[in-house]
Amino acid sequence: MHLASPEPRPRRRRGAELQAALLDAAWQELMERGYAGLSFAAVADRAGTSRPVVNRHWPTKDLLVRDAIGRVSDSFPLTDPDTGALREDTISLLEQLNGAFTMFAAAMTAQLAAYFEETETTPADLRASLIDERWTLIESVTQRAVERGEIDGTKLTPRITRLPYDLLRHQALMDMKPMPSQDIQEIVDTIYLPLIS
Repeated sequence: MHLASPEPRPRRRRGAELQAALLDAAWQELMERGYAGLSFAAVADRAGTSRPVVNRHWPTKDLLVRDAIGRVSDSFPLTDPDTGALREDTISLLEQLNGAFTMFAAAMTAQLAAYFEETETTPADLRASLIDERWTLIESVTQRAVERGEIDGTKLTPRITRLPYDLLRHQALMDMKPMPSQDIQEIVDTIYLPLIS
């Protein structure tokens, strides 16, 4: 009599691999069910583990969701273009951020309304927690242009420095898709650079 061989037991994930699987599952649940409908049990089920495992890593749902958004945001790394010219540097940074802002726009829709209500925070608070490191790079690109004498540093108010990135984020929120490259170039050439030259 031939006995069927037992199915192999699934390999147990640990550490960073397990955490990544949980965050990916949380993001998928967030996109499908929204913040209000997301549960630790559903995240655990999607990740192929148990609810206590999720609870060991994140004591509350808002922390899990924040880290899941952070993981997706990290999949859009920002690299310093350092082309030697502010126009090309700014266009490159905007192109790099285009996909990230579109992803963030999707999360800013109804999926996160309950998150902001529960945590008493705003989209700006969440954005600030995710882009601090990236903003340091953006500011360094602008400062290099001042040092080269390419632009007038006295005209660089915080609002003007953020202007091209705010315009990109706004269009991503309105259109829910990446901004076309020609629109990015138009922002830099007809709005941003004339303000600081």
